[in-house]
Amino acid sequence: MQVKAADPAAAEPRTRPERRARPSRTNPPRWRSRQAKGLAYAAPTAVFVAVFFLLPLLLVGQMSLSDWPLLAGDRGFNAPENYTDATDSTLFWPAVRFTLLYTVIVTVVLLGLALGLALLVQESRPGTGFFRTVYFLPGALGLASASLLFWGLYSPSTGPLSRILGELGLVDDPVSFLGTPTSALLSTVFLIVWKFAGFYMLILLVGLQRIPQDVFEAARMDGASRGQIFRSITLPLLRPSLALTLLLCVTGSLLAFDQFFILTKGGPDNSTVTVVQLIYREAFQRMNLGTAAALSILVLAVLLLINALQFRGLRRADES
Repeated sequence: MQVKAADPAAAEPRTRPERRARPSRTNPPRWRSRQAKGLAYAAPTAVFVAVFFLLPLLLVGQMSLSDWPLLAGDRGFNAPENYTDATDSTLFWPAVRFTLLYTVIVTVVLLGLALGLALLVQESRPGTGFFRTVYFLPGALGLASASLLFWGLYSPSTGPLSRILGELGLVDDPVSFLGTPTSALLSTVFLIVWKFAGFYMLILLVGLQRIPQDVFEAARMDGASRGQIFRSITLPLLRPSLALTLLLCVTGSLLAFDQFFILTKGGPDNSTVTVVQLIYREAFQRMNLGTAAALSILVLAVLLLINALQFRGLRRADES
């Protein structure tokens, strides 16, 4: 019996085929990198903020430290005269007190009404979409247009409100809704509540719909009442939406201008002059941009302080 000789090629160990060297990847061009794309996306916003916010803010700061007439005159450094003139004005502290009073009233009424409307249309029922739309519709109207509309409604001579009240036998003479300080304030508050209640309702409604329904069902199974569910579950979980609503409401109320400028012109007897109206008077009636700029810087500082206190309070509430 013959034995075949082993093939010397088969006896050699098999080696892995050599891999072809991959070409080294070169770094992509800088304009295609992620950082460059991020800069490209952020550049338009950065330019917009720089041109329409930072540069005007620097200009206002310069104006607040200078004698800066509106039309003609010498401009020179006079700090801190503009700030002292602004605070020494006879209308400054009454305007501050009225603005704070208006802010408190509007904030309390708006938040309470908006939260009530949001709870009312929270669940999907027949007709809920209709009521959501109706409540939000006034928010689509511009504030100046809404103020002109209510100015016509409040007019004692041509407005329909006095006529309707007279036909119902509630009043004998035409009602001057803007004739006294109290009635002018309440009439303006009614306008703002009508205008913005639906908008804030929408913000709170989004917050309510983000709360898991399982939490409410578990609370009901444990025997919790509606009041207990509202205090212990709804309000704590709705805190971010409430914080946003509070921030927008306070800021908008402190910067109130259009509604009072159109409805009351600051009257009667300068009783409804807000801080922003005071800035307008200094700039375009007294032709003194320096004092107006100083008032603007003071308002900006107060807004930053109030917003910082709000964020700090919310942060403490979240940590507790």
